[in-house]
Amino acid sequence: MKKLLLFLLCFVFLSTYILQAQTSITDSGKKTEKTTKTKKPKKEKSEVRTGWTFGILPSVAYDADKGFQYGVLANVYDFGDGSVYPEYFHSLYFEAAYTTKRSGLFRFAYDSKYLIPGHRLKIDVSYLPDALCDFYGYNGYQTVYNGGWAKKKYTDTYISRAFYKSRRDLLRVAADMDGSIGGSQWYWNAGIGMLGFQIGRVNLDMINRNKKPENMLPDVEGLYEKYTKWGVIAPNEANGGWHPYLRGGLSYDSRDRQQNTHKGMNAEIFWTYNAAFGEDKDFNNLMLNASFRHFVPVYKDYITFAYRVATQLTVAGNSPFYLSNYYNNLFIQRVLYEGLGGGNTVRGVLRNRITAPGYAFANVEFRFKICKFDIGKEHFFIGLNPFVDAGMVLQPYRLDERTIRQNIAANDPDFDISQLENYLVFDNRANVYRPHLAGGLGLKLMMNDNFVLSVDWAVPFDKRDNDGLANIYVKMGYMF
Repeated sequence: MKKLLLFLLCFVFLSTYILQAQTSITDSGKKTEKTTKTKKPKKEKSEVRTGWTFGILPSVAYDADKGFQYGVLANVYDFGDGSVYPEYFHSLYFEAAYTTKRSGLFRFAYDSKYLIPGHRLKIDVSYLPDALCDFYGYNGYQTVYNGGWAKKKYTDTYISRAFYKSRRDLLRVAADMDGSIGGSQWYWNAGIGMLGFQIGRVNLDMINRNKKPENMLPDVEGLYEKYTKWGVIAPNEANGGWHPYLRGGLSYDSRDRQQNTHKGMNAEIFWTYNAAFGEDKDFNNLMLNASFRHFVPVYKDYITFAYRVATQLTVAGNSPFYLSNYYNNLFIQRVLYEGLGGGNTVRGVLRNRITAPGYAFANVEFRFKICKFDIGKEHFFIGLNPFVDAGMVLQPYRLDERTIRQNIAANDPDFDISQLENYLVFDNRANVYRPHLAGGLGLKLMMNDNFVLSVDWAVPFDKRDNDGLANIYVKMGYMF
């Protein structure tokens, strides 16, 4: 906790003073007015930003599931003549970072509503290696979570910190566009991209490199390896695959702004066709996503009630587990949306705790602005956000107990079959559809209605989602 507080203080300090040094660049062809003898009036605090602004920051963050993040990020905004402020004409974003739990982030993103007049274009190119990606099995509570198996402090039950882990590397290239329908608040949406997954068991040689013997992870089978042996994970999905995709849909947007939204609604419905190559051709599928976000002003711009409900369903074909864990978005804002559980869907619940072909989730929060202030030309505010999150399985994986027992007998004869109940629950189907709930409090620091540092503290309501322990997430931007 002391390390976390130190990271947060450093981040706030650097974000305040480095961003204060942002440069504003005026167009070279713009003529300046002649000065007169009369004094110019003082600039109002509400003065808009114009021209280009450029900021470089250390990419310092914390996620309870991924650990401390360290690296560098840069964001370039073009506000032009300020006529669309706090919106921007162009945004270019660069980030390279790594976390203490062996998760990497290398990303470029471009966003503009004005490169192609009347259309929004967003491009994302990301490489996301994850040496210790969370894997907690299928169907939420149908898979038993034994926290003591993965935590060394429980010496009597400890197996390995990597027991609920696998290796996952993701290469993503995406381009998304929308356009207004007849100048209304309704939009058509289209996207194209490629997702390349490499999946496997944790590379213990790499994890244990240069570690003291007492800190090395033991060479034991984790849940991912057991699921592979037991046939729960099919052979043609066990190592990942390449999936080009096409996306299309409709959306409605009446929000007053995209970041720091105070009022309005945003609704989306879209379909994503994921193709597959080679041995993965069985995993061609069609997914349906729908979401509704509503922002209700309660008191001026100081208090806003915000909520989101969303679902992802596999409506045709089969979805490999790694695609089920990838939550589709029309426009990629955060680095990776994983479902369900974690800092982007159900805060407080373990990342990827709920893996299923179809699920739904909801987020409800109040957004309070408790302090506004200026530093130089930059406008800041500090906010508090109490929230409750929930998620549940709608389309489960069909796990047949007899088949699994047969596969164990054939492929894992050393496994004590009487211990299967410590892994999977077959006699209570209600466990599959039981909601996963969590709640907590968020702290926000925003600059110029665009740059948001977000700190969320959340605790699950059921200890089967994380032993009842609280999680902390330090990220950029609001979750929705």
